[in-house]
Amino acid sequence: MIIMSVDFGDARTGIAVCGKSEMIASPVTVINEKDFNLCLEKTAALAKEQRAEQIIVGYPKNMNGTIGERAEKCALFAQELEKLTGVTVKLWDERNTTVSAHNALNVTNTRGKKRKAVVDAVAATIILESYLDFRRNTGASAT
Repeated sequence: MIIMSVDFGDARTGIAVCGKSEMIASPVTVINEKDFNLCLEKTAALAKEQRAEQIIVGYPKNMNGTIGERAEKCALFAQELEKLTGVTVKLWDERNTTVSAHNALNVTNTRGKKRKAVVDAVAATIILESYLDFRRNTGASAT
């Protein structure tokens, strides 16, 4: 199944995708858009372009597991994205993915403007990898 993941942000939204084999998550792009509705439209267009059969939206719960304002905004984004695309959209716990993305970029010595341009796509990739691992480990993979 082609799965697209979204790391939704107020200014930048990272996009990653995996192919039908569900083996490798790859960064696609970062949408630089502050307007909620325009970001939704651009994300929906990418889902269509990538032929996504499922979309995973990062769900930033607080460290204690509670739902804050940011998570509520991501839930709204996911709900509206599903309406716009007609594709199943799932929320996926993304705690610490941005930290992991920064750590990965430290390893590759990616700095400055280049880092800012890719960190959200790397975070989306980490979200998707986590979801794919879950599918493999629980036998939930599509056949």
